[in-house]
This record gives sequence, C-alpha cells and structure tokens, in this order.
Amino acid sequence: VQLQASGGGLVQPGGSLRLSCEASGVMFRIYDMGWYRQAPGKQRELVAHATNGGITNYADSVKGRFTISRDNAKNTVHLQMMSLKPEDTAVYYCSARITTPTLTNFWGHGTLVTVSS
Repeated sequence: VQLQASGGGLVQPGGSLRLSCEASGVMFRIYDMGWYRQAPGKQRELVAHATNGGITNYADSVKGRFTISRDNAKNTVHLQMMSLKPEDTAVYYCSARITTPTLTNFWGHGTLVTVSS
C-alpha cells in the first residue's frame, strides 16, 4: 500500500491550497484517513481526520479554515486549506488505516506547505 500526497507549495498569508492523497495497492478496506503536520522544531500533530462513515474532526487551530473530504470511490482524501497563516507552515502528512487484511496504519510522504509573503 502506498499513500501519494500532492498539492503543497508556497502561498501568501490569506491564500488557499488543496492537498490530496491517494491510496493505492492491495487493500481490503480503508477506515480512517487524516492529515497531520509537523513544523520545524515541533512534534507532529493531527490537523484533520475523517472516518469512512463521514465523521470529521479538526484541530482547534484550523477549525473554520480547513475542510477534509474523502472520495471513497477513488481512495482519496483531500484537505482544502483557506485563510492560511504563517503558523500553518509545516510538512503535511496523510495517514490512513487500511486492512490488507491486517489493519495497519500507513503514512504518505510529506508535502511541504509554506505560508509566507
């Protein structure tokens, strides 16, 4: 199983970016999918999470600005980020719990988001 993330880049404060992550490989079922981030010198933190039933939760710091969504037919999770702030600068990682058939937590490679003028 591989998680391929895309969509990072440089954006000015107040701007928007959309991250995408597609799971591929031999999979029985995808359960939770989510996005984490790690800023320089800080621990990795949860940004947003979505169950396969559509329940979502967000870090307080991104509520109202970020939206997580899933396309289960395409094994994809997106993170729409709006009103970006410099403190959103980090490497963003997607994660998914997938049965192969063993239930395993997989991580994608990171994609860098830089918010700067």
